[in-house]
Amino acid sequence: MRVIGLMSGTSYDAIDAAAADLRLDGDSLVLRPLGMVGDAYGAEVRDALAAALPPAATTLAEVCRLDTLIGQAFAATALRADRELCDGRAELVASHGQTVYHWTDGGRVRGTLQIGQPAWIAEATGLPVVADLRPRDIAAGGQGAPLVSLFDLLWLRGRPGTPVALNLGGIANLTAPDGTAFDTGPAGALIDAAVRHFTGRAYDTDGALAARGTVHEPLLRRLLDEPYYALPAPKTTGKELFHRDYLLAALATLADPAVLATPAVAVEPAASAAPAATTAPTDIGTLAHQDVIATLTRLTARTVADAVRSVGATEVIASGGGARNPVLMAMLAEELPGVPLHTSDALGLPSAAKEAYAFAVLGFLTLHGLAGTDPRSTGARHPSVLGSVTPGRDGLPRVPRGLKQPVRLVIG
Repeated sequence: MRVIGLMSGTSYDAIDAAAADLRLDGDSLVLRPLGMVGDAYGAEVRDALAAALPPAATTLAEVCRLDTLIGQAFAATALRADRELCDGRAELVASHGQTVYHWTDGGRVRGTLQIGQPAWIAEATGLPVVADLRPRDIAAGGQGAPLVSLFDLLWLRGRPGTPVALNLGGIANLTAPDGTAFDTGPAGALIDAAVRHFTGRAYDTDGALAARGTVHEPLLRRLLDEPYYALPAPKTTGKELFHRDYLLAALATLADPAVLATPAVAVEPAASAAPAATTAPTDIGTLAHQDVIATLTRLTARTVADAVRSVGATEVIASGGGARNPVLMAMLAEELPGVPLHTSDALGLPSAAKEAYAFAVLGFLTLHGLAGTDPRSTGARHPSVLGSVTPGRDGLPRVPRGLKQPVRLVIG
């Protein structure tokens, strides 16, 4: 079956679409990658989304408008993927949608909301759409995340030692072979928030700003005091916690208020992207914007490394946008001496497209009546068939039933 997976992460900068041929072969699920396309959100959608996300207030009218606009944007990307990657022969779309809220209370997840109305995708493409994948796991007592954990468990099965799959998106998450999976904390979320606040840019391209900065140890220690890091797995988090105002509150406890009020200005990129130094300035009031970004990059590396060590990893396989940040990857390597650090590209899976491929797999499993979760990873009471299905122009495709749950994922 030819499936398109659609994904927009917590960085909400673009929609990624990955297409794959998927088939069951005995106890294996075979994935043949067909490629990836991506479309940036238009300025109207991106700005409206940023204005509506926590801790900002919004209205149901605005949520309704965004649900439509994002659904239409996903539909346009799905059409492009079908045309450019599938020769117009896609059979199914699996859409993650755009997460706008993940409701946690005392370590328990009570609800989640992903918007991007799938009816727009089905209408535009004529294809059935699997969407709204997280709530079923939450209803079964799980965290609803990381949903890529089943994909990772199938994919890494049989590798020697204790390989860990690491995704570096807005939030970082990992999966270990014993099924342990959780969000480690921010990957790009706080870095991006600082870059937008201080420079007006969307993110730190190639880690250039962090490379020009110096890690400020008092600020790093203040950020590492966040209670989330000490919670046991399974656990999930998001931009409901790690956002711009969270960062500014931390800075306010240490910095001259003038640092916080500095308007966005253009900053020239660094000539090279070497890891930032770790010698801290003595006066927080003189902290440069690049120092803040370097410190946040070190925060991500430190918290990810702490999580990786906690599961006894012998190998880390990274993917996501953060895997393209050489300063972050260099810091992570420094934090994990002796633990090989690769990207998923080395295993035949493009790191930028891995999550989109994972959701293509989840959609395929749902359509075939197979579970898309492992309770060891999400904390649910049982595995669940995920999501809701919006029929395509010709209804739902006929698929065999009574299939066995796959135990491994083969890329080829």
